[in-house]
Order: sequence, then structure tokens, then C-alpha cells
Amino acid sequence: MIILGINAYHGDSAACIVVDGRLVAAVEEERLLRIKHWAGFPTEAIQYCLDAAGCSAADVDHLAVNRDPKANLIKKAIFAIRKGPSMSLIRERLRNAAKMRDVRQQFCQHFGLTTGGAKPQMHYVEHHVAHLASAFLVSPYDRAACVSIDGFGDFVGAMWGLGEHNSLRIDQRVYFPHSLGLFYLAITQFLGFPHYGDEFKVMGLAAYGSPKYMAEMRKLVHLLPNGGFALELDCFRHHGEGVTMTWEGGAPTIDPVYSGQMTQLLGPPRSPEQPLEQRHRDLAASMQAMYEEALFHVLNHVARTTGADRLCLAGGCAMNSLANGKIVLNTPFREVYIPPAPGDAGGAIGAAYYVWNCQLRQPRSFVMDAPYWGPEFSDQAVAQAVEQCALLPAQAEIERLDEAALCRRTAEAIAAGEVVGWFQGRLEWGPRALGNRSILVDPRHAGMKDILNSRIKRRESFRPFAPAILDSYTGDYFEQQQPDPFMSKVYKIRAEKRADIPTAAHEDGTGRLQTVSQAANPRYWRVIDEFRQLTGVPIVINTSFNENEPIVHTPEQAIDCFLRTKMDVLAIGPFFCRKRR
Repeated sequence: MIILGINAYHGDSAACIVVDGRLVAAVEEERLLRIKHWAGFPTEAIQYCLDAAGCSAADVDHLAVNRDPKANLIKKAIFAIRKGPSMSLIRERLRNAAKMRDVRQQFCQHFGLTTGGAKPQMHYVEHHVAHLASAFLVSPYDRAACVSIDGFGDFVGAMWGLGEHNSLRIDQRVYFPHSLGLFYLAITQFLGFPHYGDEFKVMGLAAYGSPKYMAEMRKLVHLLPNGGFALELDCFRHHGEGVTMTWEGGAPTIDPVYSGQMTQLLGPPRSPEQPLEQRHRDLAASMQAMYEEALFHVLNHVARTTGADRLCLAGGCAMNSLANGKIVLNTPFREVYIPPAPGDAGGAIGAAYYVWNCQLRQPRSFVMDAPYWGPEFSDQAVAQAVEQCALLPAQAEIERLDEAALCRRTAEAIAAGEVVGWFQGRLEWGPRALGNRSILVDPRHAGMKDILNSRIKRRESFRPFAPAILDSYTGDYFEQQQPDPFMSKVYKIRAEKRADIPTAAHEDGTGRLQTVSQAANPRYWRVIDEFRQLTGVPIVINTSFNENEPIVHTPEQAIDCFLRTKMDVLAIGPFFCRKRR
């Protein structure tokens, strides 16, 4: 049985393939097309998944998408009658719904199938149901509370319930126009960060401020007795006049979602060119505090009503690693599972496993405990890329090493303060580089943040860098020690350790860690362990292998990024390349 899951016609278009209940491959379209957050139909990602599974489009039995245009139709109709949204908003929603209805036809036409054939059978999975499935059905838990918090999908901003065995029980939905994701987006835009996905920047900025505007934030978000929440709609535009969102041919763009009333409440918005002031930092801190207050309000209600002490969390807001790291401290939940792609891309996996487990009633047999589901390249392919790059030998000394020597030399370079590009194995699934497409540096050097920003990343100085730590040492350096292989949580670094790893410590003494196990990624683990043996510190700084572009996908892209930036070393496949001095 072959199931193809896709996220289409929205940000972070993606595909995955599941064969007899086993995930074979998953990749975001942006990595292949080289356009961040690319939205549309994921033809390249689908082709990769078919190739990885060794099958053709004709072999696909089921096609699952993480949207259902028919979901919540009554709620949509009532809203339209009561609120009378603008014609432009209605037209936009109708166009998007028509695209979703044509997903099977688009798949058949692109891959040369007859649209009238019996296969593939089409499944539309409600957006937030797919989010819940993407977390619970691949988690290690047999029973867990399930929560999805997002912007909007299928007229819903949040959903929660209980997962047991191979079923999902939906207990509550928070319907449009109320959404914590929309609240976070509005303040992000208000603070002068207009691009799709900029919310994570404001999360980093929050560490530099104080939550001085909580009274104003509580006027924007009202917490309800049943665990729900409601926005102060006069301060937002999305529900009335409508907000234009376009995604044709690239990343989505979204018009401002805040209204003039928000400006009256919070003061003048910041333009992207305006310098950051303390007021902006304090607004960011206040927004983050309000989001956490609302999140814990929801989660405590869900814990009471389900009686579960394990949580599976998904949706775009599950990317808020600062809040995620506080869940165990502020709720009854003792364990939290967040998949490596909790946002819309992950809905592809959720849709596929919802069909396999919940609709076809197949028992669960797969746990996603590692994120490496994308394309990989053989040593031969890497060697060919190295040989064909005429500039590489002129600019770098190249050695071919066995694994032990490669890891040792890489660790030595990191310990010497060099910036190392690390390209190994399969591409990561999800938005974060997790040890196969990474840039690695020494956490002990206080100036390494500035070096990375000036020489490689060219990004805002207030954004933190993430520590990757050998899993057995987590409790030695962090106040919490629950493993987090997907870099989805921020923990407090122990006060006595912060001076030892200054590059890992953010302004507030936290770190968004990745715990690395030998079983999940032996080569990456070995590099960190070699660094530990050299320095006594079982941590390296891990940031994504890119320069204001999607994370590198191919060996050629890795070599190009290495040559055009001021990286010192590239460890790619079996090759150790050091720039000539």
C-alpha cells in the first residue's frame, strides 16, 4: 500500500511517501526549487519521493492532502451571513478551494496518468486534524493529549483532543477569526518584520526586552473559561475587510493584519528600515509572554479534560521553541513530543498517516525519532561534484579521509575556532538543520556569534545560535534534561555553565538545544564526541548550512556556499576541504 501525502498551495509546500505504514521519504519543495517557503504544487518533492520509494505515480494507491474545502461549511456560512466579508476575501477563498479540489487532477496531469482511473484514491484531511496526526501518529506514545495551534486552516485556528492507539478524538476547535498564530503574526508585522516566517526573529528579539505591555496584550487576547481564547477583533483586519495573501511562483506574501485600533493601543508601528528601540524589544517580550500565557491556558485545560500526562503538539505555533521549553514547568504534562516539521509542511505526513491509521484502520508501527528523510548523495556523487568544481582545488586543500579521521579533523578545526561546513547523509525534514546540512563552530568563543553573522549568515545580531549536545550530558548543562533531537525547545542553561559556552547562551541565559544520540546520527555524534575529548565540552554550535537561502540540498550547492562565504573548512562526504590561507 503506497500513500503519498502532500501540502499544496500554501507556504512550505512538501511531500512524503508512506509504504505499508513505513515512512520512506519526505522533503519540502523549497529545498529543491531554492525559493524559501515556496508555495504551490510540490511536483519536485513528489518526484523525489516516488524515486526514493522506487515506484511510479501509477503505483500510488492513495493521495492525501492536508486541507479539506468541505470542512466546517456551516461555520463558514454563518460567518459569511453575520459578518459580510469583502468580495475580495470571498473570491480569494473560492480560488484556493478550487485549487484544492483539483489536486488529484493536477497530480494525474503532471505525472501522465488518466484522471478517470481508479487510482490514486483522493483524501482530503482537515488541516488541523492533519497537524494532530503529524504529531501523535508518529510519536512514541500510545495515548496522549493532542493540540494544534496555528494561523488558520479550514476555518480553524486551534484544535485539541486525545490520541489513543490508531485513532484521534477531536474535543474542541477554535474557529476563525480567532487565532494565536494570527496574533503573533500581527505583532511581528507591527514590529517591522513583514516577511512570511519572520515570527522566529521576534521570538529571539523578546530576550532583549521586558513584558511591560501585558495590560495591552490582554486587551488583544482574551482567555475563555473552556480553555479557548478570543481576539479583540477591532484591532485586526483579517475578518472584515480581508487580507490578501499571494503565493504564486514563490513564498507567500501577506498584507498587514493589524488595524488602526492596534496602533492606537500600542503606539506607532515600526517600519522595516527603522532602528530597533527598547519599546520594540519590550513589545516583543510582551507578545511572547502573552502567547505563553494563552498556550498554558489551553494546555492546562486539555490536561484536565483528557487526563493525559503526555502531549503531542503541532501547528505553526509549535515552532515557538521558547514556549515549548516551558511546557513541563507550567502544565501537568511530563513528556512532550513535537515533530521536526510541526508546521504546514508536516501536514503532508499527518495526512498520509491519518489515512493509513485512522481511515484504513491499520495499526501504528512507525515512530519518527530522527529527522533525516530527504535526498542523500553517495560518496561517488560527492567526489564527482568536488572534481567538477574548477575553483575548489585553487581555493582549498582537499583530502579524502576515512570516517574516524574526518570526524577527528573536523573536531580539531572547530576547537581551533574555524567555521566548518558539514554536509553528510540525508537532508533533514523540517525547517532546521540537525547535523547533516549544518555549519558547526566552537561554543566556547564569545565572539563566534559576530564571526558567524559577519562572515556567513549576514542576519540580525539579536538572533541566537543553537547548541547541539551529546544526549547523555544534557542535564549537566541544562536545567531540564528531556531529550529534544529536533531542536524544538529552549531550556535554561545552568548558571555555572554559561561562561563555558557563551556562544550557546542567549541574552536570557537560554539555549535552543538539539540533543544528539549515537543511534540517530552516528557520524554527527562522533564529531561532537571528538570535540568533547579535545576540549572537555560535549557541545558544538549548529546553524543551518546556507546564506540567506534555503538550506543547501546538493553537494554542488554546499561547495558553492563554502566558496562564496568566509567558511574555513568543508567536510563533505569523505572529503575534508580547508581553504588556502
